[in-house]
Parts: sequence; C-alpha cells; structure tokens
Amino acid sequence: MADKVTSLQVAQLAGVSQSAVSRVFTPGASVSKKTEEKVRKAAAELGYRPNVLARAMVSGKSRIIGLVVGYLDNYFYPEALEKLSNRLQEHGYHVLIFMASRSAGNIDDVMEEILDYQVDGVILASVPMSSDIATRCQQAGVPVVLFNRSQDIEGITTVTSDNYAGGRKVAEFLLAGGHQRIAYIAGWQGASTQRDREAGFLAALRDAGSDLFAHGIGEFHTENARAAARTMFDVAPERRPDAVFVANDHMALAVMDVLRFELGLRIPEDVSVVGYDDVPPAGWPAYNLTTIRQRANLMVAETVAALLDHIEEPKTSEPRKVAIDGPLIVRTSARLPKGWNPKRTNT
Repeated sequence: MADKVTSLQVAQLAGVSQSAVSRVFTPGASVSKKTEEKVRKAAAELGYRPNVLARAMVSGKSRIIGLVVGYLDNYFYPEALEKLSNRLQEHGYHVLIFMASRSAGNIDDVMEEILDYQVDGVILASVPMSSDIATRCQQAGVPVVLFNRSQDIEGITTVTSDNYAGGRKVAEFLLAGGHQRIAYIAGWQGASTQRDREAGFLAALRDAGSDLFAHGIGEFHTENARAAARTMFDVAPERRPDAVFVANDHMALAVMDVLRFELGLRIPEDVSVVGYDDVPPAGWPAYNLTTIRQRANLMVAETVAALLDHIEEPKTSEPRKVAIDGPLIVRTSARLPKGWNPKRTNT
C-alpha cells in the first residue's frame, strides 16, 4: 500500500507554503483564488485528502455535527434530515447521523459515543435526552438543539411546530363540519409532540362543550394505528366515530386503508380523517389527506441558525424555545364545514 500523500508534498508541487495548503482546505479561511486553484490542482494530481480529524485536534473545531434520529419510517424525517444536512453543509459543517431508540438510556449511550467524535454540536431529531447528558454536553462545550421535540431542560434550545395550536385547529375544523362523535388516535405517549397535539385538540373540544367520543393509541407505528382503527371502527354504526384526528400522517394513511379496504367505510361520507405533518403521500390522489403542515423548511432554518449561534457565539447565545405555526391543509378526507371557502386554507 502506498504511503499517504502529505500536505507538504502538495505544497511542493503547487509551489506554495504548507500553511497555504492548510488554508485552502479550511472552511472560511482566507486564500487567493489563484493559490486555491494551484493547490486543488496539485491535490487532485497527487490524490491528496486533508485529514479533517487531525486538523480538528489542532484547531479544536471538527466542523462535524452529530445528528441523532429515532426512526425513519415516517416520511417527515428523511425529508427533514436531508434539509438539515444540506443546510449545515452550506455553512461548511459535515454531518454524522446516529440512530437511537426511544429509551433515555439508549440516547445517553449514543450521546456518549457522539462526544467521542469531538463534534461541534448535536441535533436530536424527535428523541429525548436526560438532564445528566445535557449537563455533560454543556460541560464539554457542545451545544444541543432538539428538533421536533420539546423538553424542559435548562439551557437547551428546542424547535418544533406549534403542536398545541395545530391540535386546536383540527378540533375546530371538525366541529365546524358538524361532527358529533369525534375520536383521536394518539402517537407515542412519551413524545412532547404527541402530548401537545392531544392537549390542544382536547382543549378545543372542551371549549366547545364537546367530549372526546373515542381514544386509541398508535404509538406512531402503522401496525399499531391499524389495530387502533379496527378496535375503534369495527363496531355498530351508532358506536362508531364520524371523525378521527390521527396524531401524524404516517399513521393516518394506515388508518384510511383500514377504513376503506377492510371495513368498507367511505371517506369522508362515513368518517372524516385528519392527520398531522403533511408528508408527500398525504397529497397523493389515493389519500388526499386533510392535515396540519409542519413547515420543515422553517424548522430546519431555525434549528441550524440556533445551533450555529451557540457554536460561534457561546458567551452571548441564549437558549430559545421556537414553536412554528402550522397551517391546516384542507383536502378531501374530511367533510367541509358549510360555506367553507377552499381559499381560506393557509399555505
């Protein structure tokens, strides 16, 4: 095996100093266009690749962000993770993706591993963290931002959609549509997103003097959501809900399949279905799901801006709680209130 090409060899071939080679491969460093062209040409000819980790040991900055995600089944997350990665790369940061389960113990183990990589920051996408590991990160000078999850831990920035307000919008829309037997299929009970959506939904029902007709739990998994739908709807017509809010689109699409293809119910004539997220399949003609849109672009922009602020201005940057309004996207899976004007739909 041939020896690795060094920056000194690149410098000699390009006719520049070794420090100039280092500046060319350091994001944000000042270097003339002519020097950069010569260095990159020499590097390509020799097959040189800079040692990012070695440079990190010298500079104290790895330009690496640890991105932790719990699961990728939901269409929302692959899209959001792609946007996060692209936005961070635009700022000269590289992304390492780690998978973790929902248990706090597993998250702490993963976070310990991430810190070993000398990352400059961490984004947790819909996974919780303990106060102990939060303290470890703060002591190590590694800022953490929670994406699509909120936790009451001092010093931690969180970015979510306004889940409480979204839940209220769904209830108000279904009530305006004249529904009398309104049900809810919940997600994972340990998720702040689930709790806030349900809380807003129930609050709006109570304010209107209405009670929840039926409740099921889907855990944010399609098979659990299907089982909840069977239990809830495979009953006598008078015991069957005439509308159901499902805590996310991933489950709502599965619920719609059960209602139509297993139980022979018509949507929205027999039952209205509303979801949350507005993932791409929600707009497919086969589903045309009415849903609350999570504004992934805005959530990503806020997450990256906050994280970079924490990294680059650690002494002055303050933790923040960001909740972004999500519009109700009205399609054909739910009965429209009388006189409803489709142009009222927010975009």
